Formats: sequence, C-alpha cells, structure tokens
Amino acid sequence: MKRIIIVEDEQPAASRLQKMILALGDPVKIEATLDSVEDAVLWFQEHPHPDLAFFDIQLADGLSFNIFERTNVECPVIFTTAYDQYAIKAFKVNSIDYLLKPVSQEELKTAWDKFVNLQSDRSKNLPFMLAAMQQLQERKEFKERFLIKKGDQFKYLKIKDVAYFYSENGLSFLIDHKGARYVIDDKIDTLEHELSPKQFFRINRKFVVGESAVSKISNYFNSRLILELQPSSKEEVIVARERVPKFKKWLNR
Repeated sequence: MKRIIIVEDEQPAASRLQKMILALGDPVKIEATLDSVEDAVLWFQEHPHPDLAFFDIQLADGLSFNIFERTNVECPVIFTTAYDQYAIKAFKVNSIDYLLKPVSQEELKTAWDKFVNLQSDRSKNLPFMLAAMQQLQERKEFKERFLIKKGDQFKYLKIKDVAYFYSENGLSFLIDHKGARYVIDDKIDTLEHELSPKQFFRINRKFVVGESAVSKISNYFNSRLILELQPSSKEEVIVARERVPKFKKWLNR
C-alpha cells in the first residue's frame, strides 16, 4: 500500500484530489492533508516520510518550495498549480510531474504511472526528467527590467542596475547601485522565482541580494553569515542558517 500526503490550502481542491487518487484503483492510504508550509515542515520533521506527496505550489503562507529549504523531504513529489511559471523550479526538487489545475483524471493517471515506474526502476524515469528540465530551462525567461513610478511619471530600470531587494512593513523595495530606493509591486516570494538565480540569491525572508552588491561577508553567531552590501542597508543583512550552504555555493560557482 502506498502512503501519500497532500499539501493543499483549498479544502475543495484537496478533497477532489483525494477522491481522484482513490479512484486510480491502487491500494493507497492518505496519511495527512496539510494546508500550509508551516504544517508541512512540522509534519515531515515528526513523521516517517510517505511514498509520495502532492504539493500545491502556492500556499497561504508561501510557496511549497520553501518546505524543501526548511526540512528534508525524502520522497518524490507531484506538484499541482494553476501557474506554469514555477515548472522549472518544481523539476529541481524531487518532482515526478507537474500538473496544471484543474487536474484531470487522465493527467493524474499518467503522473501516477510515472511514480510507479520510478519506484520499480529509477533509471527509467531519468531520461524523462532530464529532457523535461532541459526543455523547461530553454523556455524559462527571467525578469529583465522593472517599471518604476517616480512622482506622476514612470521609468524603466534595467535588472543590471539593481543592487538588491528587501521587504518592510508589507512593502517591497528595490535598491539600485546608486542607492536610490523604489517601491515595487512584486513580493519577495515572487521575486525569488522571477530573477535569474545566477545574478540574485534570497538570503532570508526579507532580502534578495545581487551578486555585485555583496561587498563583505563575515561569520555571525548561530552558524549564520552577516553581509555588508553596497549600497549599504539600514538594517543588518543576515544569511539565514539554513541558506548558508547554498549561498556559499552560489558565490563559489
């Protein structure tokens, strides 16, 4: 019997997916239905990991990709979402398949068959995964500029002119290399996936920094790092402990 969990913040969607999984006809047990990143992280930390998980990408308290950054997920995942912009990210984190809502029974069956084949012989699924990742990488387009409002006028700011981003009091701000600050509509969670990972890195819940903006890196207590940015920031810029290894790898690539 396959053990399954569902992470979905819309109860009707979670119930529908559960019925569709049961209708596949294979022996399964739905061990948990969770509705947030926080609940999923706690569940994976406190329970034996299932055979398969279904993750909705956009949850009420953030993107389900954040689950992987906060805890180990030792099972394959099938992602569901209404937005295909997250596809390449999905294939990088344990993903068997990526299903657009509303999910059809036929699409679910195809994804389930991939999961079963992967269980029996992981090498069979490798060519599919590599081909899918390559295709999605070619399709992926990252943000190239921002529309900035200045008084009653608008102007474009090219991505090469951006030093870093941060959030404060529910607003998102862009800091350019000259130190000018602009309010932008994009949220930090969204920016993390819209910006080129070669140029920008999300160091904590509030900051996304550009490589050229990092002028000094120092050790900080509790296995964290503290950064000096150029232009300078009014508040301490600290790399979260769980992001330190990836941040070092990003700088050392």
